[in-house]
Amino acid sequence: MAIKQAPRGRSSYRPLSMSPKEYQQFAKAREPSRAVFSNVVKAFLVGGAICTLGQAIQQFFIAAFDMSSKEAGNPTVAVLILLSIILTSLGVYDKIAQWAGAGTAVPVTGFANSMCSAAIEHRSEGLVLGVGANMFKLAGSVIVFGVVAAFFVGIVHWLIGLGG
Repeated sequence: MAIKQAPRGRSSYRPLSMSPKEYQQFAKAREPSRAVFSNVVKAFLVGGAICTLGQAIQQFFIAAFDMSSKEAGNPTVAVLILLSIILTSLGVYDKIAQWAGAGTAVPVTGFANSMCSAAIEHRSEGLVLGVGANMFKLAGSVIVFGVVAAFFVGIVHWLIGLGG
């Protein structure tokens, strides 16, 4: 691996010139090891705890307000989103996410955390160009995917004769 040095008096910038194979070996030697098993266990436990909390909230709505399981779904999701936003605003959700990894990203709370984090980070830029624009950079792709997926599901539903 050859290192090109800049002439004296110039910048201390020294670009490396190495082949892709040499670079792969160089990067592999410096890559930190990952504790895959413990990361999977943490993600499973935290993701499962979030889902268990969601189930408990749903059971509360069913028992306290005499709702069906289907009727209790929407307020359950709303409460989980609200809890995620509150915990994100207090800086707690990010600490949990840092420890648990993907366990916090998969449930609906992870999406709420992403939206809230973008809003908090860009609030100094104003409501429209800061909060709104940056918050929907993330949400836009999710919304577009949901609309396109719903369109195709509707077409398939109509083609097999289940539609009205």
